[in-house]
Amino acid sequence: MKVRSMVGLSVTAWFLVLFLTEAKRPLRRNIEPKSRRLAKNMAIAGLTGLLLQCIEIPLTAPLSRRVERKRLGLLNQVRMPFFARLVASIVLLDYTLYIWHVINHKIPALWRFHVVHHIDLDLDASTALRFHFGEMGISVFWRLMQIRLLGIAPIHLLAWQAFLMGCIMFHHSNVRLPFAFEKRLNHLLVTPRMHGIHHSVIEAETNSNWSSGLTVWDKIHGTYRDFNEHTPVVIGVPAYRDKDEVSLVSMIKLPFEPQKSTWEYTGELKKVDYEA
Repeated sequence: MKVRSMVGLSVTAWFLVLFLTEAKRPLRRNIEPKSRRLAKNMAIAGLTGLLLQCIEIPLTAPLSRRVERKRLGLLNQVRMPFFARLVASIVLLDYTLYIWHVINHKIPALWRFHVVHHIDLDLDASTALRFHFGEMGISVFWRLMQIRLLGIAPIHLLAWQAFLMGCIMFHHSNVRLPFAFEKRLNHLLVTPRMHGIHHSVIEAETNSNWSSGLTVWDKIHGTYRDFNEHTPVVIGVPAYRDKDEVSLVSMIKLPFEPQKSTWEYTGELKKVDYEA
């Protein structure tokens, strides 16, 4: 419990660092007032967090302990030092999350939940917390499969969750990094400019850069889309450009309502330069 609390405090501190840095070094101009977006995103994050406390932890914690105790799953078939197994666990969990992300885009029943994350008209660290509770509830079953099949021990699961939260808050952030530094970092990790393309209103761009932590998965599968210093982008989904459609109540109701054709838009979209 103490380790989990320390991880929680570290993740919170990292969010605050990104939040403050966004104000000083913004990458993109804001479409909606930041305070209103923050309130909406944190509200939906609170609902999702409550659900996960009630469902995910009570299911994943006992399973990971059982997997470790009975030496179940792929990683338990080979003896390896602690650090090597830690790295292997993070890499395999990161890859299987890449697969889950692709599935969420490809299966309509899952996309209707995941689209709530994509209809944000802006992109910042709070977008990393903006996942519909329905999507995260469904994802618990994928997490259980990851733990059982891969053989993930509790400490390694917690380490990956900390790594994942740090990565997704970072690459969703509206932080403008020095371009040369970002390009070097992007050889290993997903960065804000790279992930911004995944949130584009252009379908072909959204269907790229699916990685959550390590960039290698997009490169292996041919889904990596490169960027330059001034790659233009419009954040969001064409079918949901009205501010009323991205309100908190609308986001909660969206997966349970008739769906619009996501990529159809009759108005004019202007590409926006990354520079704020």
